[in-house]
Amino acid sequence: MNLKRTNLYDWHVKNDATIVPFAGWELPIQYKTGPITEHKAVRTGAGLFDIDHMGQIMITGNDAAEFLNYVVTADLTKLDIWNSSYSLMCLPSGGVIDDLFIYRRPEGWMIVANASNLEKDFNWLKKQGEGRDVSITDISEETYMIAFQGPKAIEVLDSLTEGRTGKIPRFSSAQETLFGVDLLIGRTGYTGEDGVELFYPAEEAEKIWQGIIDQGQEIGVEVMPIGLAARDSLRFEPGFPLYGHELNEEKTPLEGRLKWACDLEKDFIGKAAILKQLDDGLPSKLVSFELLDKGVPREEYKVLSMEGEEIGYVSTGLYAPWVDKYCGNAYVRPEYGKLGTEFLIQIRKKTKKAVVIKRPLYKPSYR
Repeated sequence: MNLKRTNLYDWHVKNDATIVPFAGWELPIQYKTGPITEHKAVRTGAGLFDIDHMGQIMITGNDAAEFLNYVVTADLTKLDIWNSSYSLMCLPSGGVIDDLFIYRRPEGWMIVANASNLEKDFNWLKKQGEGRDVSITDISEETYMIAFQGPKAIEVLDSLTEGRTGKIPRFSSAQETLFGVDLLIGRTGYTGEDGVELFYPAEEAEKIWQGIIDQGQEIGVEVMPIGLAARDSLRFEPGFPLYGHELNEEKTPLEGRLKWACDLEKDFIGKAAILKQLDDGLPSKLVSFELLDKGVPREEYKVLSMEGEEIGYVSTGLYAPWVDKYCGNAYVRPEYGKLGTEFLIQIRKKTKKAVVIKRPLYKPSYR
């Protein structure tokens, strides 16, 4: 399989990144500072993420708003131009095809999709859009996407935009020019910190990336590049799901604790199955746990009751640097999902005790 590379690949290699395959791409998992230092840098300062492996799909046409509102779980009719929303796209069974960020722009709707799901998402949207006045275009190739996150990220961008970035409300966006490049600034991100995601022409990838790093240095803020490992622990602590871990086509939003992302007052694909599950009860429930014994929980490890019966599996397991715990998420039978419930994680040939803990593990001060 030929792996893709982002336009910042050479920059990452020059700056001592460890490159690994991820979702069909060669991406930095960490830099020489290591993922724990990178994680803490985003919690206390500012970090840059090359997330150009993610996809962007543009939807326009007379039926675009009505069409998109039917294929995703959020009520997009509530969005003003420039605003954005987190949402899910479901199968009729209620299983999750993907989780998305959707931006309402003056010319239409821009969907940000997970890299591993881009082709699947695009084909699903095209199929659902048949017979409607909609144009569905994959704009991923020409669009570059980076994230700039952390309590000092807005300070850096405000120094470049005469304070305009800080005035963009959360989950809104604005057109801006940085270093002579026109771009879209979204006051969004997936780290639990304040910050932005930037969309701009792919050929300008390094100009914006390096420009932000240099500007940080200019005003006394260290801007650190952040790899996939820290990205995973950063999203885990505030309780954000990752597709392929907490989300997949076998699990519904209810099982994944994402009922809040579903507007059950409107119609959407999968709603009937979700309502049925509300009536019948959940077959499984996502919980967060802390390991009480020494060990590292990993994805797909079995979860056992204290009596040794298999009751679920680990969807994410890691060391969470900010809370300094070995912990994770697991899908378990609902009766094992109450706070304080103890169970066992099968780690190789040994079992390690774990306990269900309150979510999220981390709540940033800006909230």
